[in-house]
Amino acid sequence: MKEFYSLEEIDRVAAVIRSHFTINPQVAIILGSGLGEMADSVRDAQVIPYPEIPGWPISTVPGHQGRIVTGKLEGRNVMVLQGRVHYYEGYTMAEVTLPVRVMQRLNIPSLIVTNAAGAINPAFSPGDLMLITDQLNLATMAGVHPLRGPNLDDLGPRFPDMSQAYDRPYSQIARDAAVENQILLHEGVYAGLAGPSFETPADLRFLRIAGADAVGMSTVPEVIVARHGGTRVLGISGISNKANLDGNTVTSHEEVLAAGRVLVPKLTSLIRGVLRRM
Repeated sequence: MKEFYSLEEIDRVAAVIRSHFTINPQVAIILGSGLGEMADSVRDAQVIPYPEIPGWPISTVPGHQGRIVTGKLEGRNVMVLQGRVHYYEGYTMAEVTLPVRVMQRLNIPSLIVTNAAGAINPAFSPGDLMLITDQLNLATMAGVHPLRGPNLDDLGPRFPDMSQAYDRPYSQIARDAAVENQILLHEGVYAGLAGPSFETPADLRFLRIAGADAVGMSTVPEVIVARHGGTRVLGISGISNKANLDGNTVTSHEEVLAAGRVLVPKLTSLIRGVLRRM
């Protein structure tokens, strides 16, 4: 397990990926649970499975295929990550966020991060999309932070500003793309927890009072590291289950994956619209 990565270690991983692909990606896309099918839309695709990349963290969760796909989407050179790893799998925060560091060393300026999230806002329903306007980093606020350890001065400052974690111009582009494609796009705050257990009704009521609209077990560490390194971020949550504020329903990972099948067409249309405007 790696608690910290040096710039040299990150560059070695980046060099392996660079040697496998013939394009220079302009946008990276991380696909969350059950959303990996969106990568099928990439044209002229080149693929490398995660196990073929020395040092790359391997996902152990169903719904995360574990491949990098590069190619073209709406005329943009893209690098799509079919699946991510999570802190609850036993990885360190440095390992969870290594892919973002590699993107930065590959000079990819923009990141679209997606996830499957549980609704907290009662107005949200399974199959809806939510534009992430801000995040609540409960998993790292009082715990192990992804920027803990020696600062990589070549990438960013010791104390990065997080007042605009999600890029405001990109958010407006997403709103415009949603209108054009007649997609209902909610907006709200994403709460990131450590997992892997789903939330109790009391957890959800607490998060609702704190201002969160959706909750998941990923994304927040990736966005912190992305912003530390100057990467512009657009975040989209796919709502996978209804708010269980009264404890009368049971949430399962199978439900999350089933919602992904409904979400993929909407998410693909939205991201295509965003890429056309970026």
